Amino acid sequence: MAEKPQGDADRTADADRLRALEAKLAALTPKPSGPGPMGKYEQANLAWRMVIELVTGLGLGFVVGYGLDYLLGTMPFMMVLFIFLGLAAGVKSMMRTASELDRKPGTAPEDKTSGHEPGSDERD
Repeated sequence: MAEKPQGDADRTADADRLRALEAKLAALTPKPSGPGPMGKYEQANLAWRMVIELVTGLGLGFVVGYGLDYLLGTMPFMMVLFIFLGLAAGVKSMMRTASELDRKPGTAPEDKTSGHEPGSDERD
C-alpha cells in the first residue's frame, strides 16, 4: 500500500504534468468578454448622478424663469414655463445616462440622426 519514496526525477515529472494540466484547463476555461456587472458602489454613483441631473435641470429652470419674470414683470408665467422646460431637460439627461448602462465599453453611442446603421453601406 505504501509507495516508494519518489526521487527528484519523479517530482519534476509530476510538476511538469501538473503545469501541462493547468495550461489545458486555462485554455478551456471561458474568458469574460467584457467587464462584469456593475458593483454596488458604481450603481449608487450612477443613481446619484441621475438625481443630480434632474435636480439641476429643475433648479436652472426655476432660476432662469424667475429671472425673466423679474425683468419682464410677468411674475409666475416664465417661472412655471422654465420649470417644465428644466424638468424636460433633466429627464432627457437622465435617459441619456441610463442608456450608458446598456452600452459596451469601447463602443460609440448610436447615431440616431443618420437614419442607417453605422458601418452599413448604402451603395448598390
